[in-house]
Amino acid sequence: MNMPIETATANSFPRASKAAKAGKKTYVYLFVGWVMLIAIGVAAAMMYTQHLKQQMATDIAQQTQQQLQVIQQDYQKQITGLKDSMTTDMKALQTKVDSLNELLAFTKDSANSKTDSSNQLYTQLAEVKKKLDDLQKNLDVLK
Repeated sequence: MNMPIETATANSFPRASKAAKAGKKTYVYLFVGWVMLIAIGVAAAMMYTQHLKQQMATDIAQQTQQQLQVIQQDYQKQITGLKDSMTTDMKALQTKVDSLNELLAFTKDSANSKTDSSNQLYTQLAEVKKKLDDLQKNLDVLK
């Protein structure tokens, strides 16, 4: 009777080791599956982050371009206004120079040798002419 009991126990050990090996394989497959799922999740997160970075860079570039266009338009308006103002000032100054020239011509004709006012008027006319030339140069630079 001792024999059949030992044989029965000897036969039961290999069955238990086969079940243990099958259980270990299942755990290995589950572990590999979880690792793959985690790796896929990490890769997807990295790809989505890269996509968001590119989208943000594109949006920022478009906004910057729009702001630069607005600034350029404002700058052009200011330059145009300044040029118009300079032109108006130049015309007013030219009118003053012409009237001063007429006054100078009249004073020169009516001056006698005792007065030296004609030299003063010539000096003033030269200064005004110099300022007019400077303004003309500034206007040419703006054009």
